[in-house]
Amino acid sequence: MSIQKQVMGQMKAAMKSKDKIALESLRALKSTFLLANTNGSGVDLSEDDELKIVQKLVKQRKDSAAIFDEQDRSDLSELEKAQAKVLEQFLPKQMGKEELKKVITEIVSKTGASSMKDMGKVMGMASKQLAGKADGKAISTTVKELLS
Repeated sequence: MSIQKQVMGQMKAAMKSKDKIALESLRALKSTFLLANTNGSGVDLSEDDELKIVQKLVKQRKDSAAIFDEQDRSDLSELEKAQAKVLEQFLPKQMGKEELKKVITEIVSKTGASSMKDMGKVMGMASKQLAGKADGKAISTTVKELLS
């Protein structure tokens, strides 16, 4: 089942349970899907595109929460974190640090990368292979660690 259909089902459940945070998060996700679907290309979103949208919204929520934490606005931070948690249910299970390091080590050996000059090559393959399974920041940090 596509993520868009799952969102619709979750929205109905959130409306019935009067869960405002979940409903607000799901409506934002649905809105983003609608905007992406009506970009004029006439092509429906693939599951990879849907995952990228969900990842983007989760990242936005987490970044906002971090900013609110820095400004001692825990009330707003908690709201953003709760919304991120609602959206994360549509993402595949995220890889752990050790698992991520193992996969990126394999990619480094496949590409023959040996220095930071090869980071772009490794990042391209890693981002494609780990889409939805790991955060881009975690991938980047691990690649830098392995190539330095």
